[in-house]
Amino acid sequence: MQHLDNIKGIIWDYGGTIDSRGVHWSEVIWDAYLAEGAVIDKEAFRDAYVHAERELARVRHILPHHNFLDLLTIKMRIETDWLVEHGFMTRTDADRMSPLIARRCYDAARQCVEEARPVLTGLARHLPMVLVSNFYGNVEAVLADFKLDHFFKAVIESAVVGVRKPDPAIFALGVDALGLPAANVLVIGDSYRKDIMPARSIGCATAWLKGKGWTADEDAITDPAQIGSLTEIADAIF
Repeated sequence: MQHLDNIKGIIWDYGGTIDSRGVHWSEVIWDAYLAEGAVIDKEAFRDAYVHAERELARVRHILPHHNFLDLLTIKMRIETDWLVEHGFMTRTDADRMSPLIARRCYDAARQCVEEARPVLTGLARHLPMVLVSNFYGNVEAVLADFKLDHFFKAVIESAVVGVRKPDPAIFALGVDALGLPAANVLVIGDSYRKDIMPARSIGCATAWLKGKGWTADEDAITDPAQIGSLTEIADAIF
């Protein structure tokens, strides 16, 4: 990643960036299904994943007090119910695997958060930071559970503000919360389409934590702003 000049504040994405090393969460969950012995086609899993995301957007299953394990437990139940309904999993397997998959994913997220913590700590000593996230209305409970909430002077969450990435307006809210010109703000995210492109469109600098994405098209993209680890950020701005 090229060196960045005059960065005076940072906007962080959360899901996929701080909690999964840039790997799309569908891949994290898929690996957990396999680890628990699920025998299903990946395309069926992806359909179940999309169904659950749409269900969570449509119905308020996730409440503000739910931590990430609560969220995953609810989400895995919705996914496995769909797989049972469409004949890809038995009810017995769904009832057994669902909480185990949720716990495995939660533990994976906690490990990633602990890897990210020294980076967050180091950057927070020098620069104000805000969080801008597409989430379910409970991101502050998630941050508190992982003891991350003190890093951010503001949290901009899609379910609360009514704007979702890739709309650049949600990043503009983050810039406003920092009280800085966009040119002095670095946006760190894992999605080229939802984080990097809209942030650039309003004049922010960007760091793309590139892991395995949702589509082959995004996996094929290369960009000067891409990084393989969050540890590269400090070298780029100091």
